[in-house]
Amino acid sequence: MATTERLGPSRTRRNSNKNILTRIRHGQISGGGLSRGTEALLQERDHQAKWHGIPVMLQRLYDSSHLNSDLSQIHSIIKEVASFLSMEAMSFVTEERRTAQESTSPNTYTFDLFGGVDLLVEILMRPTLTTQTNFPKMSDDLVKDCLSVLYNCCICMEGVTKSLASRDDFVMFLFTLMSNKKTFLQTATLIEDILGVRKEMIQLEGIPNLPSLVQSFNQQQLANFCRILSVTITEPDLGNDDKHTLLAKNAQQKTNLCPSHSEVNQVALLNIPGFIERLCKLATRKVSEASGASSLLLELQDWYTLLDNALVLDTLMQMATEDAEQSSIILLNESSLVTSPLRHSLPQSMKIVHEIMYKVEVLYVLCVLLIGRQRNQVHRMLAEFKLIPGLNNLFDKLIWRKQTSTHVLHGQNQNCDCSPEISFKIHFLRLLQSFSDHHENKYLLLNAQELNELSAISLKANIPEVEALVNTDRNLICDGKKGLLTRLLSVMKKEPAESSFRFWQARAVESFLRGSTSYADQVFLLKRGLLEHILFCIIDSGCKSRDVLQSYFDLLGELMKFNIDSFKRFNKYVNTEEKFQTFMTQINSSLVDSNMLVRCIILSLDRFESQMKVIVEVLSECSLLSYMVRVENRLTILFRLVNIINVQTLTQENVSCLNTSLVVLMLARRQSKLSLYLNALREKEYTEKYPGCLLNNFHNLLCFWQRHYLNKDKDSTCLENSSCILFTYWKETVSVLLDSDRTSLCAIASYIDEAYMDLGRDFLEV
Repeated sequence: MATTERLGPSRTRRNSNKNILTRIRHGQISGGGLSRGTEALLQERDHQAKWHGIPVMLQRLYDSSHLNSDLSQIHSIIKEVASFLSMEAMSFVTEERRTAQESTSPNTYTFDLFGGVDLLVEILMRPTLTTQTNFPKMSDDLVKDCLSVLYNCCICMEGVTKSLASRDDFVMFLFTLMSNKKTFLQTATLIEDILGVRKEMIQLEGIPNLPSLVQSFNQQQLANFCRILSVTITEPDLGNDDKHTLLAKNAQQKTNLCPSHSEVNQVALLNIPGFIERLCKLATRKVSEASGASSLLLELQDWYTLLDNALVLDTLMQMATEDAEQSSIILLNESSLVTSPLRHSLPQSMKIVHEIMYKVEVLYVLCVLLIGRQRNQVHRMLAEFKLIPGLNNLFDKLIWRKQTSTHVLHGQNQNCDCSPEISFKIHFLRLLQSFSDHHENKYLLLNAQELNELSAISLKANIPEVEALVNTDRNLICDGKKGLLTRLLSVMKKEPAESSFRFWQARAVESFLRGSTSYADQVFLLKRGLLEHILFCIIDSGCKSRDVLQSYFDLLGELMKFNIDSFKRFNKYVNTEEKFQTFMTQINSSLVDSNMLVRCIILSLDRFESQMKVIVEVLSECSLLSYMVRVENRLTILFRLVNIINVQTLTQENVSCLNTSLVVLMLARRQSKLSLYLNALREKEYTEKYPGCLLNNFHNLLCFWQRHYLNKDKDSTCLENSSCILFTYWKETVSVLLDSDRTSLCAIASYIDEAYMDLGRDFLEV
């Protein structure tokens, strides 16, 4: 939670393990002790440096904190110290309202400088470091106050967080405190902050009695525990673009043959009996089934750190204001909440916020597990425990109960500082995307009537039903008047033009279509006006977001691929030259974003050309197919695709450009026109006055393609399913293009002059 850059003083002095109290203790052990002169000096300096007596209090705490000491006296001193630190921590919670100078933390710095952090850790852990059994037991309140002080220090000083994170013994000790319900929230909050800065990911298998610990949690505790789990099951974002290139990832996979720590942790969670089932229940429970308002208020009061950057409070006050407007109550400020009649309606709003926050954490964990190595196992469990029908029942009343204001679009691996309600929607959409993507369970997003509709579409078209549809267990599908996919389509079409939710919505719907193309699935969505909505967003809405446009291009490609009905609908909407030119401008403005759509159009055209009756009918009126059938236009696209990527810049996002260029050449090879295309690329090089550069770059890309895809079963399957071209033909075409025989008219090498051979080849050797 509190992992932002701190504004406190530098921590370099403490890192040398030379804080002042440590030196004083060393003097006492060696016989020097704390002289009266030193005490007097500290007291005199205390006034000048405005230490507020913290060093003296720490000395009293040290003198009182032996194994058999009076714990009430220790507690009294800690409370006294805490009063100086809590306000500084709170300033970070609302730091946007303060200047950097006002947000410094002199009291926290002094507390740490004089060894306060080390001393509290020692006090907490001391009972575990002795065999003595008759020492006084620390009260829950004392433990909670110690943890709160440590957390306040972490909020104000990142160096403290890093120091605690480096102590494996202390981290494991904290997990043992989570078994106590009264200290759970303070412990969980501190653990989350500590794990967020650790250099090495913690191994869940190392936590003592992890299965029994997790099984002892109630539902609220389990939801909060998911905040911690999110750090342990997600690969850390290295924050360096170079590390995300496919070249770097492949090199890393060669050196890291064993499963990563996050993958091992995912397996550890899946081995906990009942874990996934409980998460499904948490994700799908109704607000009315959550804890009562009284316990909720106590929990929010206890865990004030939930108000990070006041986001939760802001959301709460916004909801409360909405309730007030509906009841003709005017809420002037936060303090008026106490006396306002609104206090009677506030607990329900608080319950909604609280439940949403729980579900955000749970959905995130489920989503990460769903895209991990154990995906099929997780899929079976989510289906068995009816996650999708449960979310469908929550859709209107909780998930999308109202339109949310516009927000900034975040990347998939980016930390999100959105409000809980926005985060909830994003995680929900990402879960749907992961659930549907290339998996037969996607039909669980429909209800019985909608499944029957798919069957009827196949029957009318005289084509067999998709096997996955036939095998769908109807006891696990959505109930009610609409399935989850249909509900999503409804809100998608109502989303404001500037809303970044469009990106996630389009990704979720596209995942339903991905994989082997299903005519029935496409028609099901066409009948609900999806194609017209997409074209409106691309052509008429004025959308400028490249991310949103890319998601709509990809969705449009899946919706139109091999489907003559889609192209006819396209013709009806794009019925003027102006509209067509606007559409093509959007495509050509960024081929990285639109190349998947271009690929689908080219593949569809190839399919239609084998059906002469269809191609004559459609080409006569379809400007899109008429444009793509011209070889000169395909060559322009091919040149641009090859020119905008190279081996060093290939990522998971732009490798599709390489595969689209390969599709163009594979289809040319089928038509015995491969030499025509390669010669055109050579002529383009000379026209642009850089002979050899383009073809050498393409040669290097194809060499990388061989090394990358021939060892990637999943990627190769995706290529075959999405293109309906056997992967063996992909491999053959690449081999033909890379043939070293310079007499072959289908080999790239024969189109590169001897003087320009091997340009840039050194960069490929990694």
